[in-house]
Amino acid sequence: MNVVKRACGCGILTAMASQRFRDHVVWITGAGSGLGRALALEFARRGADVAVSGRREDRLAETVAAIEAEGRRGLAVPCDVTDDAAVEAAVSAVILEFGKLDVAVANAGFGVAGRIETLPIEAWHRQFATNVFGVVSTVRHALPALRATEGRIALVASVAGMLPMPKTGAYTASKYAVRGLGQTLALELHGTGVSCTLLHPGLVASEIGQVDNEGRYDGARRDKRPAKLMWSAEAAARVMVRAIAKRRREYTFTGHGKFGGFLGRHAPGLAHLILRRVGGGKRR
Repeated sequence: MNVVKRACGCGILTAMASQRFRDHVVWITGAGSGLGRALALEFARRGADVAVSGRREDRLAETVAAIEAEGRRGLAVPCDVTDDAAVEAAVSAVILEFGKLDVAVANAGFGVAGRIETLPIEAWHRQFATNVFGVVSTVRHALPALRATEGRIALVASVAGMLPMPKTGAYTASKYAVRGLGQTLALELHGTGVSCTLLHPGLVASEIGQVDNEGRYDGARRDKRPAKLMWSAEAAARVMVRAIAKRRREYTFTGHGKFGGFLGRHAPGLAHLILRRVGGGKRR
């Protein structure tokens, strides 16, 4: 009898967790593909109506169709996060359609590659315009609506914000900045009812490896990241949504991501010793 009761209790808890976001309204930037799209579908499966933003309207339409196939309402709101006015207008469009906002996920981002001494300054501006200032715009314009619902905001950072790699200086610096933004925001929001969750993915299957330094997607471009270490976007979305639901301040995944983050934070000398070989640099 006790076994049956425990089993029933677990089933009820699982069902409740699976509908944690029922009738919530979620807005996700960079949601036309990859991790953003997977997040949109995971929120929809958990009962949320989801608005998705990005630059490629055809991809947004596909994501909305997939959301609606889960039985929830979807809304495509084209938006380039480097345009502050466009971000403000996107939030207004979400409120106009759904009447509120419960969760905002600042997911839009891409990676600029190259050695610091040779990377043009324009590439640095592009990197920070999207990965840092785009996050700032998303936070600034979403927060008034989130205060009204005592909602949740999530910033998608990276293990790169804890562990530098050769030839990724611009991307690494942008993710260190996002980490600082999230940690500061969590302090500023304490006691307001609004939570900030800072998410640090390790390697996740997405299109980031097929986007060049100009921010242009090329499907023929080879993703040079080690495929054997990558999580699927769907698996990543599940743990990310769970962390947001629990209002975690910071959450790092995958297994190698946790190890790399720990190494970068607590054993930077050892991390330097290991990673300098990757860049082929001279001994110092």
